[in-house]
Amino acid sequence: MHILLLASAFNSLTQRVHAELRDRGHRVAVELALPGGSLPDAVRRHAPQLIVAPMLKSAIPEEVWAAHPCLVVHPGPVGDRGPSSLDWAIHEGIDEWGVTVLQADGEMDAGDVWACVPCRLPRVSKSELYRGEIADAALEAVLLAVERFAGGAHVPCRQGTVPVADARLRPRPYLDQSVRRIDWAEDTTGTVLRKLRAADSQPGVLDTLLGGEWYLHGGHPESVLRGRPGELLATRAGAVCRATGDGAVWIPELRARRLPGQPPTYKLPAAAALGDRLPLLPEVPEATWTDIRYRESGDVGFLSFSFPGGAMSTEQCRRLLDAYREACARPTSVLVLGGERDFFSNGIHLNVIEAADDPAAESWANINAIDDLVEAVLTTTDRLVVAAVAGNAAAGGVMLALAADEVWCRSGAVLNPHYRLMGLYGSEYWTYTLPRRVGPAVAERLVREALPVSAASAQGLGLVDRVVDAGPGAFAGEVGRLAAHLAALPATGTRIAAKKTELERRESETPLAAYRERELARMRMTFDDPDAPYHALRRAFVHKTRPAGTPAHLSASQTDPGPSAAEFTGTAPHDSPSRFIG
Repeated sequence: MHILLLASAFNSLTQRVHAELRDRGHRVAVELALPGGSLPDAVRRHAPQLIVAPMLKSAIPEEVWAAHPCLVVHPGPVGDRGPSSLDWAIHEGIDEWGVTVLQADGEMDAGDVWACVPCRLPRVSKSELYRGEIADAALEAVLLAVERFAGGAHVPCRQGTVPVADARLRPRPYLDQSVRRIDWAEDTTGTVLRKLRAADSQPGVLDTLLGGEWYLHGGHPESVLRGRPGELLATRAGAVCRATGDGAVWIPELRARRLPGQPPTYKLPAAAALGDRLPLLPEVPEATWTDIRYRESGDVGFLSFSFPGGAMSTEQCRRLLDAYREACARPTSVLVLGGERDFFSNGIHLNVIEAADDPAAESWANINAIDDLVEAVLTTTDRLVVAAVAGNAAAGGVMLALAADEVWCRSGAVLNPHYRLMGLYGSEYWTYTLPRRVGPAVAERLVREALPVSAASAQGLGLVDRVVDAGPGAFAGEVGRLAAHLAALPATGTRIAAKKTELERRESETPLAAYRERELARMRMTFDDPDAPYHALRRAFVHKTRPAGTPAHLSASQTDPGPSAAEFTGTAPHDSPSRFIG
């Protein structure tokens, strides 16, 4: 079936729906709903059989929904309506939620119901829920609705005839800052955390701090540190700890309030955003919250990391590399690398780069820091390394995973193994690992098409060794079980013994340093050229500048026919990275 996705942005949910529908043989195109554009004209050009709107902030024009069946994804159960659905649910501490696919009509969120899938709301941030439990439920609901539509016999239910499970489900207004505001003297830690989690990653909670106005992003409890309500107590890994009436919370990121006539602001690590305003505070080495953790269970080590938005700054890469080296000093046979839920990694930290006095120099430092980390994984020969990809990964984050011996990916994750949309050739040894994994032809296709890949397709291509069919909250436990089984296998010792010999063989053919040198030469030229597209694309990404139109690679109808047998014939690393489009 020819399906058109209407979206305000090609965000994580839209990418997942795009990839999963292609997996099922549908022809899928994307049209972005942008100011000044004509959706009716765009829809006529596409002539779709069905329109699906995974994430749309504006109403579909009557000219469109009257002429085409339009299915809209609403992140709430039947009976819930309004633009801040998930925000209200988290703000009020609701545990049971859901996602509804309804037909667009003249009233927002009031159309007939094609599918509704329930889900739980664990105590994590809105952005984690949106990419996790909500995305899982949304994907299930979309696939069910599409199947029902394609069958031709299903009659959607009018909303008034569908039982409403909870009296709290009703039309709600936009959740504005007057409701989100934190009263540091009166609000308990639990209340503060709910408000912070309900506002992450947008719009944040507006607050005053050290003489400025900031949007607070993210929130984690602190069980030991205490102080006067509202007082800053300590820093850790770029985050600041702030006292509440009965405890304290860690706030990882801040965004300055935009001033009239000034460009849009963007999120930064909290300590970096405050800069010279930040008083002298202790940098606590141990605290309730940390973004990097290590633990052991038998012969398995688990090095987990969780960086906001999946981006990895120079400093974060270096800290993770230090932790990786410490983990490799432990007597384990299997090392699991990855977060327990949400993002794996999206590569270098474009916001921190943009904020630097010299973005070109910071770009160079960041790419070298992540290259150092990837090199450490590639050259680990005394244990098996497993990349546990709990959530989405992109660009250098995908290549970090590919450096491991095995890649285990949650079924709901989406991979974007390409760089060119940011105007970059790419590094992280991708010209070594990607063609070694999938063959040169598939590697070239992936980086050229620059489209998202589902976990199932990634496994079919060879990017992923194992798809773990588990919910976001169950992924870490299942990975732990699988890792313990891997460590106990008799063949694991043989595989470890063979790693050093295999690395030496590959080094004798083409040293890893040669791949890095060639990749970085291309990257250095881009970073040092002020007119290179990368700089404008980075600024547009950081400042969330809307594109002038739908990118061509999205507007064309796409299917995923799967790789041909010929694409898998060449699996050796290619020695001419200039042939790859980065």
